[in-house]
Amino acid sequence: MTFAPQPDAPLQGHSGMATPAKAAWLHTASSLAELQAAQEFAAQRELDLLVLGEGSNTVFTQDFSGLVVLNQLRGIRMVEETADSVLLDVAAGENWHQFVIYCLEQGWFGLENLALIPGSVGAAPMQNIGAYGVEVKDSIQSVTYVTHEQPKEQMLNAQDCEFEYRDSVFKHRLAGSATITSVRFKLSKYAQVNLSYAPLSDRFKNSSPTAREVFDAVCQIRSAKLPLPAELPNCGSFFKNPVVSEVKFKELQEECPEIVGFETADGIKLAAAWLIERRGWKEKSLQGVRVHKEQALVITNPNRSAGEIVMKYAHQIRQDILDWSGIELEVEPRIY
Repeated sequence: MTFAPQPDAPLQGHSGMATPAKAAWLHTASSLAELQAAQEFAAQRELDLLVLGEGSNTVFTQDFSGLVVLNQLRGIRMVEETADSVLLDVAAGENWHQFVIYCLEQGWFGLENLALIPGSVGAAPMQNIGAYGVEVKDSIQSVTYVTHEQPKEQMLNAQDCEFEYRDSVFKHRLAGSATITSVRFKLSKYAQVNLSYAPLSDRFKNSSPTAREVFDAVCQIRSAKLPLPAELPNCGSFFKNPVVSEVKFKELQEECPEIVGFETADGIKLAAAWLIERRGWKEKSLQGVRVHKEQALVITNPNRSAGEIVMKYAHQIRQDILDWSGIELEVEPRIY
């Protein structure tokens, strides 16, 4: 196999935020052997190595001086099937939304609330993607990966992935050193629809929707509120929803009786979008960078401005919320 990465390659098309940047080297890996060759190339030249799926959760603020590898590993393999469920090994480079559609068409359920989330299957456990009352961790059995130091595949069971809200071991202990190659899912053959998200429960009040109807509703809701990165550059939710103590929540309620919070095991989860909108950020922009008119949690970059501008705008939002409420918003995308 000949390994021939592209030098001085543009990255703007490989980031949901579409900020201009270049990689010293760029390579597309469609097999494990190509991924391992890329790791060897970077190691021999002492280059930083960055592996991207679809880049939907990535912001480049400058050129990348190392090797960027586009993970395009493909394949969906049935591992086990019972009367009630299936086990699937899914390559990391598969498109997430297309995978959800495929499962629904096969009569395998559990992922329909996660429809239309941009990105690849490999990004799903890294972020522990979640939407409309469902988190992907509830369907994951294990994650297979390689590290820069050990090209042989290793596996973590779900309980060892340290899944939390929008978080996993791949964003901490294994951050920057592990590349997910496949994910094993356990899906049910019997649909048990999740209508815990208020707009879904309101839509299907006094009815019993099918999984397909829930899927369609999620797609409609997302399409109405969240712009597709290909149409309007963005990284989806730019900030995590903060969790505060009950005491802090009551303090905020005294000033803003209309504030909404949801009880969790760790405290009261607030809607970051509400905080941002409450502070008037829907009316503010910086060189075209602005929060989306339908969803203040999404920062958009219609002019494809530099990453430095995007991050300056995000910092202004964070500082304003901190000064006003004492709450520090945590940035969700990967920043380079």
